[in-house]
Amino acid sequence: MTPCHFLRIVFALCAPGPVGFAAVAGTNVRAPNVLFIAVDDLNDWIGPLGGHPQAKTPNIDRLAKRGIVFTNAHCAAPLCNPSRAAVFSGRQPFETGIFTNDRNILLTRPELILLPQHFKQGGYRTFGTGKLLHQKAPGLFDENFYPEQYWTPFDPRQADYTVEELPSKATRDPRHVTTLKGRTVVLPLNRMPSDRAPKSERGETFDWGPLEVDDADMGDGQIADWAVARLREARSQPSLFAVGFFRPHIPLFAPRKYFDLYAGLEIRLPEVKANDLDDLSATARRWAIEPVSAGRHATVVKHGQWEAAVRAYLACVSFVDAQIGKMLDALDASPAADQTVIVLWGDHGWHLGEKEHWGKWTGWQRATRTPLIVAPAGTGTGGPFARGVSCAEPVSLIDLYPTLIELCGLPPRAGLSGRSIVPLLKNPARATDRHVLTTFDQGNYSVTGSRWHYIRYADGNEELYDSVDDPHEWTNLSGAPAQKNVLRELARHLPAVVALEQPASPPAPAPKKKR
Repeated sequence: MTPCHFLRIVFALCAPGPVGFAAVAGTNVRAPNVLFIAVDDLNDWIGPLGGHPQAKTPNIDRLAKRGIVFTNAHCAAPLCNPSRAAVFSGRQPFETGIFTNDRNILLTRPELILLPQHFKQGGYRTFGTGKLLHQKAPGLFDENFYPEQYWTPFDPRQADYTVEELPSKATRDPRHVTTLKGRTVVLPLNRMPSDRAPKSERGETFDWGPLEVDDADMGDGQIADWAVARLREARSQPSLFAVGFFRPHIPLFAPRKYFDLYAGLEIRLPEVKANDLDDLSATARRWAIEPVSAGRHATVVKHGQWEAAVRAYLACVSFVDAQIGKMLDALDASPAADQTVIVLWGDHGWHLGEKEHWGKWTGWQRATRTPLIVAPAGTGTGGPFARGVSCAEPVSLIDLYPTLIELCGLPPRAGLSGRSIVPLLKNPARATDRHVLTTFDQGNYSVTGSRWHYIRYADGNEELYDSVDDPHEWTNLSGAPAQKNVLRELARHLPAVVALEQPASPPAPAPKKKR
């Protein structure tokens, strides 16, 4: 028996609680497989979280029944690259230096052992497809697949405006003519002028509408098909399957049949409050209004596109739900059905007009809160893990790395910032009195507990919300004398680096535009 095999057995046997291993001849331990599903820009508009009453996600719903839904899960950063870098490194943005989309953790911090690498060192065969890290990482997995056309089914060479078309991009009649499967298509489908990049020849991404395509024409459909083929293969070696879907990231395009799911419905818009920004600082209002990761709310309303955008977001969520269903079907039909840990997570939330904001990249819970469902290996109600229930305790996506280490009996990894949530998988009602941290650009922080949510901007401005009595975060209590002690207590959970940061004067400008 090799030293590697010996260590695998020792850690498996010493891991707290049963971990679903099967002993073979008393000399080898079969670790569970892991299906690790990431969904881009997915907020709580799924059945298990009830964020939108009209959302249709039957496959995510059935996954929730076999695991635990964490209803108070938050990202480490409400932007694609820093959030994903945190998940895969198990470290906070202020620890890695990855705050925005312009740095690659593989190049910036090559000494860090990322989650797939740790699993590979532990004897796993690793598979990766789709959007996992923000950048393609072909060397991170033993086998990988990245579809050429992943943002849209349009040919990338035909997505940009021509020199003749570009002057129209900022007008009331933007017009870029292209083709899709032999049909002429005029973009943008929503007929809105560009807020973010009116002078750039690149195609506008703040767009939505149905397309006359099949699932397999979409990058996410190809990702699901590749993953299904790997899930069906029998192998003796434990496997990590990491699968990242691009929708519902903008542009909100999906095959027409998913829009048809919402045909004839009077779509409910998000609940908003008039003058919601009045009790915020000038800094916070800029974070809300500026078209950083999507377009302006005022433009959406002016062009009568709010309902259409909500419908498109719901359709894209249902489209991704169908791809998840394909993988669950393949897994359930395989020999590893009851030997696989399943994790579903979104990299951050997404605003659709709340706080007059569209997109991510804010400190409000619309952007920081994200879906997280964990289904341990095994089936039925027996065993140490709860199933088909929810947990309201605050957790962070950086907890996934240490959690999977424990569930799979792998050696611990030093330096991880998160904590294993296996105790909550066994007892979801267990009180933790925990607060989790989110960083949105350098120097801006969000602290979330079981009741209170605190935001501190780099210039020193603060916000405080009662998440129980004010779930929409309509009333900023930071100036209320009765909440001074709460504010002071929550500020204690800010990272130590805050003490070294100097407040900006004048207040910091809005962040640079992010994709």
